[in-house]
Amino acid sequence: MIDTDTSPAEARKGAALADRLTGASRRKAMLAGCLITTAALTTGCTSVDLTETGALSSYSNLGQKTGQLTKSRTFVDKPAVAAARTVHILPAAFSGAAAGKITKPQDRLLVRNALDRAICVALSDKYVIVPADQPADLTVRNVVTGIVPTNKALAGVSTAVSFGSSFVLPVSVPRLPFGLGGLAVEGEVLGPENNQLAAMVWAKGANSITTSPRLSQVGDAYALAAAYGDSFSKLLIKGKAPAAIDISMPSRQRINAFFGGKPKYAACNTFGRAPGVPGMVGSMVGAPPEWTDKAGR
Repeated sequence: MIDTDTSPAEARKGAALADRLTGASRRKAMLAGCLITTAALTTGCTSVDLTETGALSSYSNLGQKTGQLTKSRTFVDKPAVAAARTVHILPAAFSGAAAGKITKPQDRLLVRNALDRAICVALSDKYVIVPADQPADLTVRNVVTGIVPTNKALAGVSTAVSFGSSFVLPVSVPRLPFGLGGLAVEGEVLGPENNQLAAMVWAKGANSITTSPRLSQVGDAYALAAAYGDSFSKLLIKGKAPAAIDISMPSRQRINAFFGGKPKYAACNTFGRAPGVPGMVGSMVGAPPEWTDKAGR
């Protein structure tokens, strides 16, 4: 026979014990989350070296290397780029070594369009972007010189772990610090006489905290291509090397383009529209970029 006659004092003791156990469980869960985050911060980053492949017309003007996670060397003729009005953007190319790392041409197209699209939309804040059949004050050209492919299997495991842990941990679990991708790019801006007016050599690896895992060989390179495009554009717009942290608000036209809207200049349609909200959701669930980015099809 079960005794259901419990005194108020006993009930209070039982409630207090339950609270202590629940609190201990929460503390253990939070400690586990902190340990995972700390491990990811200390080990979860791919190292990608700067390149000098001969893709640029000159390297002699470049400054010293800056940055640890995002590495770069830059040069800009500030008066010359400030005086310019029109810009033509050549489709980004791939070095033989970089192209050989990615098996599918469609994947290379995704990376190329993400890079060029980011530059085109950002430069639209300051310049008029013109198509190839029109003269321009500035010509932008970029070459992807290095790619570290994303390990799709490990990206899938990371996605599964993140989803599973969200039900038991009070903090989000960073991506597993293995199989991360990376990207290296060399870009320059040429004047009407093919004289170099700006240049950037850039490299960055994905990390466990800010780069979402995606089930694609170019999942990380796709995200990093847009990051490069943003840095390269700031070099021209501000006339100086981009700051490591920029808290400025994006313009209305950039917000519109980010959500897949019509770009300010028709020439940017060459690189496709941004995937917008579907792309954000796809990134959250680890979907390959081609599922939402039509420019790569």
